[in-house]
Amino acid sequence: MFKSLVIRKAHLVATGFILLVVLAAILFFTKKDSIVSTIAPAGQERTFQMVTTEFKTTTKDGKQIEAYRWDPGTIVIKKGEKVKLNIYGVNGETHPFLIEGLNIKGEVKKGKETVVSFTADKPGTYRIICLTHPDIAHEGPMVGYIEVLD
Repeated sequence: MFKSLVIRKAHLVATGFILLVVLAAILFFTKKDSIVSTIAPAGQERTFQMVTTEFKTTTKDGKQIEAYRWDPGTIVIKKGEKVKLNIYGVNGETHPFLIEGLNIKGEVKKGKETVVSFTADKPGTYRIICLTHPDIAHEGPMVGYIEVLD
């Protein structure tokens, strides 16, 4: 005697749903390394990559204007954290700079990387200022911010 097997659409949908739930559970419970911390372990130096950038445009009256900036424009660190800034010169020939409140001076040249290491011991906002482009009159302000949290 032949027995027939009847597969209904509802059975296929239910089986597919169960398989999907099982697969999602497996992925959820086995993927432990999916969150990556951007904070360095205590005592280790944290490195940030920065570049010098330039924006140019022409106004309706034909005047060309440009502005320089640090990118990223803001970095956030914790008080007492060891920090290394790798600053690469992309636009502009030279950018002598000062990090206010940290007594750090340096210069970034086009096509070169300048490395600055420091530890900020006090919370607050410290400005990194390009001395060539400090304000609008000098194609700036080329100012970045280092936010130090308590």
